[in-house]
Amino acid sequence: MVNYIEASSAPPKNTGAIRLYGPEAFESMRKACQLTARCLDELAAIVRPGLPTDAIDRFVFEFGMDNGAHPATLNYRGYTKSTCTSINHVVCHGIPDAKPLREGDIVNIDVTFVLDGWHGDSSRMYPVGQIKRAAERLLEVTHEALMRGIAAVRPGARTGAIGEAIQTYAENERCSVVRDFCGHGVGRLFHDSPNILHYGRANEGPELREGMIFTIEPMINLGRPHVKVLADGWTAVTRDRSLSAQYEHTVGVTAGGCEIFTLSPGGIDRPGLPLNG
Repeated sequence: MVNYIEASSAPPKNTGAIRLYGPEAFESMRKACQLTARCLDELAAIVRPGLPTDAIDRFVFEFGMDNGAHPATLNYRGYTKSTCTSINHVVCHGIPDAKPLREGDIVNIDVTFVLDGWHGDSSRMYPVGQIKRAAERLLEVTHEALMRGIAAVRPGARTGAIGEAIQTYAENERCSVVRDFCGHGVGRLFHDSPNILHYGRANEGPELREGMIFTIEPMINLGRPHVKVLADGWTAVTRDRSLSAQYEHTVGVTAGGCEIFTLSPGGIDRPGLPLNG
């Protein structure tokens, strides 16, 4: 049985109950999420061939410090970086290092800032120089899958409607949906209930109610959906080494549907748009 609880009276830990937030919380999430979105916008100007992903990590850390926020991933469960940078066949949780980006790479940059105790969580794909058409298509399919999942969010629907919308579209485009990772509740906690699966059936999962806040973050592969985690304990890669892509937004359920908190202030969070000025 699914339990719902007013967020203001919920304990500061994930108990499995789904928190329902009010207008003040929504306003706090707007601020945290827009800070994250601004950072992702500014990263578009620096991603280029030859840039080490460690430089991206430093940029994210300094951006947060300059704006009174800190990266949620830094020292989270032993993770030592301020962001995740997942390149080509890396599905998620790629660890920044000194290795430079190469012409033709695609990289997901995942940023979560904590501002006044609230978590703003989002990620985007960035093409590095000129990329192949197959990679362009994967970015297009992944972003469209995300937006179709978001379009399914409304009070009275179930979380399975999000997964069904994403899975149906992605598989019709001859891509696959990673099942090992999912979206999640977010707010005062980095990871909270419910889990948001990116596959499933519309009549499955908890009912969506006004006041819920969560991420939707499908990972879509050009090949098979199977992944493995490397020896570092974080980096997940496709088993067949096919390209993988991910886009992520944080959303809040409203009376009429949902609000996307992490939309780009500059309108550059969709594939196919010029990113470097």
